[in-house]
Amino acid sequence: MTVPKRIGKIRFGLISPQEFRKMSVVKIITADTYDDDGFPIEMGLMDPRLGVIDPGLRCRSCGGRPGECPGHFGHIDLIAPVIHVGFAKLIRKVLRAICRDCSRLMLKDNEKKMYLEQIQELERLGQMTDDTVNKVFAEARKNKTCPYCGAPQQEIKFERPLSYIEEGHKLTASDIRDRFEKVPDEDIQVMGMNPATARPEWMILTVLPVPPVTMRPSITLESGQRSEDDLTHKLVDIIRINQRFQENREAGAPQPIIEDLWELLQYHVTTFLDNTVSGVPPARHRSGRPLKTLSQRLKGKEGRFRGSLSGKRVNFSARTVISPDPNLSIGEVGVPMDIAMELSVPMIANSRNMEIVKTFVRRGPDRHPGVNYVTRPDQRRVKVTDKNCEEVAEQIDIGWKIDRQLADGDIVLFNRQPSLHRMSIMSHRVKVMPYKTFRLNPAVCPPYNADFDGDEMNMHVPQTEEARAEAEILMRVQENILSPRFGGPIIGGIHDYVTGSFLLTHGRKPIDRRGAMELLKKFDITELPAPEGELNGEPYWTGKQIFSLILPRGLDLNFKADFCYNCDVCKNEECENDAYVVIQDGQLKIGTIDAKAVGAFKGKITDRIIKEYSPSVASEFLDRMTRLALRGIMHAGFSFGIDDEDIPPEAVDQIEETTRTAREKAQQLIEAYNAGELEPLPGRTLDETLEMRIMQTLGKARDTAGKIAGRYLGLDNSGVVMAVSGARGSMLNLTQMAACVGQQSVRGERIMRGYAGRTLPHFRRGDLGAEAHGFVESSYKDGLNPTEFFFHAIGGREGLVDTAIRTSQSGYLQRRLVNALQDLEVKYDGTVKETRGMIVQFKYGEDGVDASRRDYASTDNVKRIIKNVLKKESA
Repeated sequence: MTVPKRIGKIRFGLISPQEFRKMSVVKIITADTYDDDGFPIEMGLMDPRLGVIDPGLRCRSCGGRPGECPGHFGHIDLIAPVIHVGFAKLIRKVLRAICRDCSRLMLKDNEKKMYLEQIQELERLGQMTDDTVNKVFAEARKNKTCPYCGAPQQEIKFERPLSYIEEGHKLTASDIRDRFEKVPDEDIQVMGMNPATARPEWMILTVLPVPPVTMRPSITLESGQRSEDDLTHKLVDIIRINQRFQENREAGAPQPIIEDLWELLQYHVTTFLDNTVSGVPPARHRSGRPLKTLSQRLKGKEGRFRGSLSGKRVNFSARTVISPDPNLSIGEVGVPMDIAMELSVPMIANSRNMEIVKTFVRRGPDRHPGVNYVTRPDQRRVKVTDKNCEEVAEQIDIGWKIDRQLADGDIVLFNRQPSLHRMSIMSHRVKVMPYKTFRLNPAVCPPYNADFDGDEMNMHVPQTEEARAEAEILMRVQENILSPRFGGPIIGGIHDYVTGSFLLTHGRKPIDRRGAMELLKKFDITELPAPEGELNGEPYWTGKQIFSLILPRGLDLNFKADFCYNCDVCKNEECENDAYVVIQDGQLKIGTIDAKAVGAFKGKITDRIIKEYSPSVASEFLDRMTRLALRGIMHAGFSFGIDDEDIPPEAVDQIEETTRTAREKAQQLIEAYNAGELEPLPGRTLDETLEMRIMQTLGKARDTAGKIAGRYLGLDNSGVVMAVSGARGSMLNLTQMAACVGQQSVRGERIMRGYAGRTLPHFRRGDLGAEAHGFVESSYKDGLNPTEFFFHAIGGREGLVDTAIRTSQSGYLQRRLVNALQDLEVKYDGTVKETRGMIVQFKYGEDGVDASRRDYASTDNVKRIIKNVLKKESA
């Protein structure tokens, strides 16, 4: 039995030339790879001792076949030492800190002792950083004479990428290595290195490791030619230059030729290690494509760590475009039949499910839900086909595993990128449907930040019972209605759902029996409530009564609407103008249902149902509300067109008068400024004051124009209904469409840049008027003149650039935050600890509050409780 061990610490070091040779299974001396018969050449880059990739061959080191053998390292003995590009800066620091003659670290013994004690203490505490070592190097560099041999020191200049110049003479890799070899062990320890595992001369390479064949496999093209990996190409270059270097040196070639070949060898080793070093031209293919060498394989988004380990392509997943289906529940996802027949869920045959398993197998792969593969207890997989399905079904016994196709009711994970918070991936129940897209209820779009303009989403099928249980308990849509960011519902009515609820419940419009049954035809409601009254001898109901049918019994709630739709001044809870929403025992007595009541990010009704009943009741309410809202909008009829922005001539005249007055006021301000009569605002220059006053004047003009347009458009207008109900858009959008686009700005100021002294060539120099600096008087409906269009494009460009920059910055910031915080965990005692068990917070969030369970909807309730407490205290 093995005794479990705990890792105490990990120490990183450098590999010595002796270690490289010890690791190596073969010395590589030839740049050739395969002979004429296609067999790997001995002591070449594809030597069978390095591992094998061709079927039929066995590894000469471990005897393994392709797939079994992990590969083994070889080595190349370099004729002359070369600098390891990854240590260029560290080599510079060490060179400047040691004596050019005796190679001692240029610090006195007492200083060395002090720094060594500091380093050992920091290492013991696990708090060792580069700062301490950098201090050692900086102090040593200050000494211009060696304290041991008295030799005067020269300044060493570093020129990128790999040139070290002393007294105008360039140090070769051999010179540097000679100096480093003489550094004593005790000095190396003061530099923060362990001489047993990292000596400075090992940063100068004399032996180059050759990666295994499995790490750089060659592929055979359709033409039958072999195409080698980028690393192999680079190793071929290194071996050829190495051989030329040796031949020239042995033949007594002149020094300049030897130096050129040495430079070339350094270049090839540098680009083998890292092909993106600044100052070094990248090695390229004949096609011009830069080679992807060692460093590029590891770092960055596409590298080994981020591209192949942290996140990677997986099996049992599908991706396609999403489209809306309001008839699905919020917890369902519509899956195309093609995907359902390809993806599978494992089932293990046992005595209880044997008949069901056999039924699935008999269907074969072409009748849904069938079976694609069967795995026997000895782990052999059998592909199920139409021809062998009956035979396989008869053979099945306890312990066999079948891969059943995805079917209705299976649980899957659904995700949209970028995944920015935990609700970006949730679990849904499958509903297999025709056609090629994933179907989604639009109410679930906000947490995914999805829309249907071509967005794609990913679906993952959990393959074990544990994974399915986790998806069911933690990731169901119902469990994620409340956002942990602000404690309110993030799933709820959007767009037509809000408009439909608004149109249904605003006012007391009569609905006859036929209309009421039409509204409720998608529900399991067998009888209508008592009618509100009679109209022309026929009973009628109201939208408020119909909406009450989907509210849970016993629900009591009242809150003030965002907008009193008729008077805007009412403060009375009994107001008939819908300023308040009042629900008593599940009956909507007063009020209009809008985004504040059932919308995503607001939904006070949804919030209360979750907290008083359960997430499942809230989920059912949202399903019923969305279906009813769509019936409601169809019952009322709703469309939006260009003529919805028509305003009468008297409104146009009033708006023109408003903008003309604003322009005149701006001109008066400019005249006062030119005459020196303008009073500067506190803390502002005269120029800044003028700009602020003009911006305020023109901003007020646009708002006034909007109010005039809004007054004439009224609540019968589709655009106003959408803006007022919170479904989409705002009164500002309507203002810009119908009345006046308004002042365009760049960085919060009027547009100033352009030609010298003016923004465009046809304005006078020094013109500070509204038109010359980006005031757009026209509305979108009327259309902009060329000057206005140009200024509008300038303002719009800022928004686009700003969005693009913000996206990349916030993405990188989030990545850094996630990486910094990924090890934190809230423990059962309420503390927050990291992996070592160190306490980061004694109480989660310092207050122990779970934001998703705080009372989001009822700040009014809190105020009322405080009032009651104060009343009692005063009494």
